[in-house]
Amino acid sequence: MKTSLHCLLILVISMLCWEALGQEMLVGFAKKNITPSSPIWLTGYASRTQPATGVVHHLWAKAVYLESSPNEKALIVSTDLLGLSREVTQGIVQQLQLKYGITQKQLIINSSHTHSGPMIWPALSGIADYHLEDQRAVSTYTLGLINTIIDLVGEAIANKEKMQLSYGHGQVDFAINRRQLAASKVGKMLAGPIDHDVPVIKAEDAHGNVKGILMGYACHNTTVQGDNYLVNGDYAGFAQIDIEKKYPQAVSMFLLGCAGDQNPEPRGSLVLAEKHGKKLAEAVHMLVQQKLKPLSNSLQYDALQITLDFQKMDISTYQKELVGDNVFKQRRAKLMLEAINKGWNIDHYTYPIQALRIGKEFTIVALAGEVVVDYSLRIKREFAPQDIFVAGYSQEVMCYIPSKNVLSEGGYEAESSMIYYGWPGPFADTVEEKIMKGVHLVMKNIGIRSRR
Repeated sequence: MKTSLHCLLILVISMLCWEALGQEMLVGFAKKNITPSSPIWLTGYASRTQPATGVVHHLWAKAVYLESSPNEKALIVSTDLLGLSREVTQGIVQQLQLKYGITQKQLIINSSHTHSGPMIWPALSGIADYHLEDQRAVSTYTLGLINTIIDLVGEAIANKEKMQLSYGHGQVDFAINRRQLAASKVGKMLAGPIDHDVPVIKAEDAHGNVKGILMGYACHNTTVQGDNYLVNGDYAGFAQIDIEKKYPQAVSMFLLGCAGDQNPEPRGSLVLAEKHGKKLAEAVHMLVQQKLKPLSNSLQYDALQITLDFQKMDISTYQKELVGDNVFKQRRAKLMLEAINKGWNIDHYTYPIQALRIGKEFTIVALAGEVVVDYSLRIKREFAPQDIFVAGYSQEVMCYIPSKNVLSEGGYEAESSMIYYGWPGPFADTVEEKIMKGVHLVMKNIGIRSRR
């Protein structure tokens, strides 16, 4: 009897102390299976010659809903997909605003960029030229994804309860700068920046149960390569599975950082993908077991769009590509010449930038596209000592986003990748400064000023 009373007293005191800290926030998690149900083409590698032949593990869309007050609400959605198109993102935003009053500023959608997931039409559509039935399959899946995510958000909101959020940072070291690796093979060494940071947010209910774990890392999900025809989430998928086994009441979410020029090493098999996933999961598990820093009960967010210019290209370039031998250049040239003849503007791209500040302690900067790691390092440096995670692959994945340094060096991320993504050509050398100006503006609007 005394033991029971003692335990009850400890529980009551713990709950009172938890409330007294003022950290509680309404938080809701949900997850939905988004594994394609029929044979469908995988995306990410142009070398594939047939649709998927099987499934290693399920792909998921997951959501965490945050509410610090009736007027302060935010939503983070993660997907085990290569990336979303603008069409999908805009469809999701429109429906969420109508149904739940959630605006673009309050929503971050991040894709893990697995190269073993289904094509999300028309993101990276330049790698494929599907027959009618194959096109119908990928388009049907893409349209269905919008409704799935709307339902997912509804479940996350319905699941909201008081929780305490806390955060910390770990590290794993399997990401390498792939431009450095490529350059070393031809005898030229580059600087090779990397970012091994693994930020983690833990959500606990009033009884101390872990209900959600949000983690990030800046590394391409390309451990499994183009000879694979089995659906899987690569290392990020394996990591989430492993964490949810350790914490069966929790939803584990992964946000991909600025991984545009970061590859897993070694790579080339599902065995290696699982190995990297376990390494990431173990680093997160070790961190979650420690006493993390509490996040206070407030939310601030902002979003804007900026204009990124492309380098000027001569029409004759596309005319020559159209009759050339490179099928990918032919597809790009066809798109460009059709756009020019219809009078569409192909001089620039409207680019989204977002920031979400959770409490006063932790901020997520969300950038669209395959952002190279230079942006993560620069943003953290310019806003030090603020605690920041820079998530690339957010909202939409339309192409690589090179820094000025990467652009000047040229190569795949700066130049040739734009052919597969179907863009006029490389970005102008103003790309980095324009993005950074936008980042500074959204950060200022959520109360964070830089050291500059």
